[in-house]
Amino acid sequence: MRKSVILLSAVLLAFSCGSTQEKQSETKPQQAVNPMDYGNTITSAELKEMLYTFASDEFEGRLTGAKGQKMAVEYLKQQYVAMDVAAAKADGNYFQDVPLEINEAPKVNLTVNGKSFKMIDDFVSASTSKNGSLSVNDIIFADYGIEDEKYNSYTDLDVKGKIVLIKSGEPKMANGNYVISGTDQSSSWSNFRQEFGAKRDAAKDRGAKAVLFYYPEIYEMASKRFGGSNGSMSLRGDAEDMFYFLINTDLAKAIMPTIETATKSKTVSVPMNLEYVNAANEFSSENVAAFIKGSEYPDEIIVLSAHLDHMGIEDGEIFNGADDDGSGTVAIVEIAEAFKTAVKNGHGPKRSILFLHVTGEEKGLLGSRYYTDMDPIFPLANTVANLNIDMIGRTDPERTTGADNYIYLIGSDKLSTELHNISEEMNETYMNIELDYTYNDENDPNRFYYRSDHYNFAKNNIPVIFYFNGTHDDYHRASDTPDKIRYDLLENRTRLVFYTAWELANRDNRITVDKAAK
Repeated sequence: MRKSVILLSAVLLAFSCGSTQEKQSETKPQQAVNPMDYGNTITSAELKEMLYTFASDEFEGRLTGAKGQKMAVEYLKQQYVAMDVAAAKADGNYFQDVPLEINEAPKVNLTVNGKSFKMIDDFVSASTSKNGSLSVNDIIFADYGIEDEKYNSYTDLDVKGKIVLIKSGEPKMANGNYVISGTDQSSSWSNFRQEFGAKRDAAKDRGAKAVLFYYPEIYEMASKRFGGSNGSMSLRGDAEDMFYFLINTDLAKAIMPTIETATKSKTVSVPMNLEYVNAANEFSSENVAAFIKGSEYPDEIIVLSAHLDHMGIEDGEIFNGADDDGSGTVAIVEIAEAFKTAVKNGHGPKRSILFLHVTGEEKGLLGSRYYTDMDPIFPLANTVANLNIDMIGRTDPERTTGADNYIYLIGSDKLSTELHNISEEMNETYMNIELDYTYNDENDPNRFYYRSDHYNFAKNNIPVIFYFNGTHDDYHRASDTPDKIRYDLLENRTRLVFYTAWELANRDNRITVDKAAK
């Protein structure tokens, strides 16, 4: 860490007993030391000092693969070198290279009944697909493309290897209520953020070769987002086997003239030819991975994660990303320092701890997906839990009840009841922060559970907790700057993560997974 931090660490430790957060707790048999001796070394002053550097204009918004992001990973590396926290990789390299590509607009030739349709004017590719071609004489209309226990578009419908046409929205009953909810309120199948992915996945899981999604209300917006070279990224060589297109009204009605009113699945006899050629520019980015080895169960790993990237420069404005996710990034460095101080005092963790700063979160959780799905530094089977920190330095203006000293927790109970109970216990024992589970709801329309890096661990059946303060007016804007961070809250929330990690790392038994991943 910074030299000034190292010189002050002993002083900070000496004054830790005076913290306003201190609370008497029973010492557990497996813990011969009070973790508050180390949790209190996490201070708002150190967090602020780091964040004013990490979220400064000098780092140019930390766009994945760009100059500022390269500066950011070097900065993080130097913090760990200064603290004498080892690299996670066996070769001593703190950087895990993540091979990526910037997706250019693909070249697509598409004809229906012999008539040619054009990219952007008539359709856009909404995913990065592998090169390929299709030639069919019929298309499967799967009405709303829904697969739900209360309504299933795919009942008795074989779409394997077929082109599937679906439309937005969901069915209603004769009285005007929605079939799925049974009320006048629509379900998640009508929420764009959810239906866009859920309908695609329902067709993909049934083996569809291509999906044509008719969603006229958002087509103009989608054509701007997906129609050109807009900097969208993907993991190199990770193109989809399935084609996914958003189509306009002209193309939809060329296939099925009655699509606006049709409500039943059917086979539509219409010849369609498709040729798809992908285009991409290859480059690399980096995850930063540091490691403290456990003293008794070194092969069991606790992963603390946060994303180091942000949105770069847009229209001449630097998007500093102080809260998103500079706050989580500096929190992990501070937690690492606390654990390293414990190691130096002979109180190192029983289990190993991986401090993982991932790249490409803003581009689709790419760095964390590369770690979990392609190149885990440590076996996922040995990974006990993931504590993921993404935006913990501000408050949510939409939250009108309760004190500022809160944190949203997401995912803590979805895979392990034990993890959830430990999280509650550590908060009650050491911090007394208000734990808010608003966004942990299965029907959360924001789908935050699926939108940060913890999800790539959760889908692999690894228990997770996502720590989050909610969005605010500066979210994904150039105004997300370090001067707007509540450093008192950042300190409290960082300490909570530390105490939870401490318990997970030092308890006698590894936590159990008693629920299946969704």
